[in-house]
Amino acid sequence: GYTGFLYRMSSVVDQEETYNPQHAVDQHAVDQWYGKAEKYWKALSPTVDSMLGGHSRLSSIDASCSRQFLQQFIEGKHAMVGTGVALDCGAGIGRVSKHVLLPLFDTVDLVEMNSSFLQKSKSYLGPLAAKVGSYYCSGLQSFTPERGRYDVIWCQWVLTHLTDDDLIAFFKRCRHGLRESGIFVVKENVSTADREYDGVDSSVARSSDVFIQLFTAAGFNVLREDEQRGFPEELYEVKIWALR
Repeated sequence: GYTGFLYRMSSVVDQEETYNPQHAVDQHAVDQWYGKAEKYWKALSPTVDSMLGGHSRLSSIDASCSRQFLQQFIEGKHAMVGTGVALDCGAGIGRVSKHVLLPLFDTVDLVEMNSSFLQKSKSYLGPLAAKVGSYYCSGLQSFTPERGRYDVIWCQWVLTHLTDDDLIAFFKRCRHGLRESGIFVVKENVSTADREYDGVDSSVARSSDVFIQLFTAAGFNVLREDEQRGFPEELYEVKIWALR
């Protein structure tokens, strides 16, 4: 999503945290947070450039790094993860599915809150769409993966939209959605401050330490951590974690 390529501290609201739901005491404030994000994405066209905030030229660099990261787990004599079914969370039009997951897995499911993005994915994926198992139109805060279905659950540039509480709850549901040997992969911006809020699209960039705390709270252990290379320095640092 666009938050994947936000310039550091651009459009970040002041420390009053006008749109910050993390400390909300009522559901209405949380609903407002998610509603603002949904409205933001509905206004965008279903293109790769929209998915990447005008930085579509970085798509191949991103996908190459992601494939290399995954291949450490699924290929060679030390392979520890199956290649049956993967889940693409916050799939957009299917960019990660097309260039990372579908070439490596037998079946990929997509979950995305924007119905027009999901509809576009069916043509964008081309022949690879034949390997899609299910299309789920849902926000992650209300999505529950099928129990024990997935070898890999992949979340990239989408978790910024969830509150801490909803993020931990989602992580816990994903743990149950994994096969015994499965892994949960998170690829997200990391901020230098603990949290940096953006009121434009209702997103929050979190530090690496905060992510680790949230993973731990959900019962995940970090198997491997790496970082995206080759992005312009003015963009957020991007880290990728494999969890189990």
